[in-house]
Amino acid sequence: MKDVNIETKCIQAGYVPGNGEPRQIPIIQSTTFKYDTSEDMGKLFDLEASGYFYSRLQNPTNDYVAAKIAALEGGTAAMLTSSGQAANFYAVFNIASSGDHVVAVSTIYGGTYNLFAVTMKRMGVDFTFVSPYCTDEELEAAFRPNTKAVFGETIANPALVVLDIERFAGAAHAHGVPLIIDNTFATPILCTPFKFGADIVTHSTTKYMDGHGAGVGGCIVDSGKFDWTKYPDKFPGLCTPDESYHGVVYTERFGLGGAYITKATAQLMRDLGSIQSPQNAFILNLGLESLHLRMERHCANAKKIAEYLSSNENVSWVKYSALPTDKDYALAQKYLPKGSCGVVSFGVKGGRKAAEAFMKKLKLASIETHVADARTCCLHPASATHRQMNDEELVAAGVSADLVRLSVGLENADDLIADLDQALKA
Repeated sequence: MKDVNIETKCIQAGYVPGNGEPRQIPIIQSTTFKYDTSEDMGKLFDLEASGYFYSRLQNPTNDYVAAKIAALEGGTAAMLTSSGQAANFYAVFNIASSGDHVVAVSTIYGGTYNLFAVTMKRMGVDFTFVSPYCTDEELEAAFRPNTKAVFGETIANPALVVLDIERFAGAAHAHGVPLIIDNTFATPILCTPFKFGADIVTHSTTKYMDGHGAGVGGCIVDSGKFDWTKYPDKFPGLCTPDESYHGVVYTERFGLGGAYITKATAQLMRDLGSIQSPQNAFILNLGLESLHLRMERHCANAKKIAEYLSSNENVSWVKYSALPTDKDYALAQKYLPKGSCGVVSFGVKGGRKAAEAFMKKLKLASIETHVADARTCCLHPASATHRQMNDEELVAAGVSADLVRLSVGLENADDLIADLDQALKA
């Protein structure tokens, strides 16, 4: 699948049926798998053979879909998880444990911020949050001898800041650590972060990849390019024997292209079990088959609505990087030439109360915590996803009290504009 375009990969990658086999990816709805001998199963537990023995770790349906996402991103291996939160947790915890440190961009999704700043901090992993617009000196100062990774989002949720991936990748690599990028809002249709130096990509597949609000899920993709063996003392989990698997060294047994995902599966999924259900993986694949078509429409609708909002007297500001007036327009032209996703953030004149009153008047757009759906939905983050943050943290995250996050769906753009117009006037 390396020589075909991404639109073809959306349809064809990941699963190739043999003669007389199902054309659609089969749903393997089974918790366990039968073997003729204990020796056959033992080889799986020793990581000496590939196969399946328990769906808490791996399932064929999931692996077919993970392989498709890996192909779309240009990676070497991928793993599905039960949610995007699980994907981000596994992606970091696979290489950082108690006593370690991670640099993260401050504008990341509020749920991820809480995962890092609160939950993982309790586990002994410390995070330093930096602005996406920080100076080189500020970025350099964030690193410590025990730093294990840098984490950011291609397009921040809901601040919609476009990250300078190459810049952050350069800083990460100068300190011998990988750059992990959450590519949920962009999807590989709009941006493939590996081309710009990222090493690991995560997704909340619940969003655009599913596209219909039908199944929760996540995914981690490895580029296979980061050389863990250069830093064996920094990444002992990948470069030294794992006694829980009879001393296997992941980088030696599975190479740079497979070590990271194999460890995440064999250790973290084994012990924590945040597996995506085969049913949800099947639904996800249906979404992937139309991803390239839907993203084009999402972007076109969102740009038209962003232009409308920019000229509306009841709107104080608009954040959408495809607008020439946007602060991140130049970065968007570099990283997102096909479009800036279907999410628009804007402020309603009058602040928090005005924003909440506006949302109550909407008829087509519904108030939901969800985003990146075929149906238009909206959210007031300061009252919902980011309500655990104090005012200082909200400012750092790029979330003002008047911010409304509008996830533009696949409806007719003129109908959506009419709905917004009446609500803003009311």
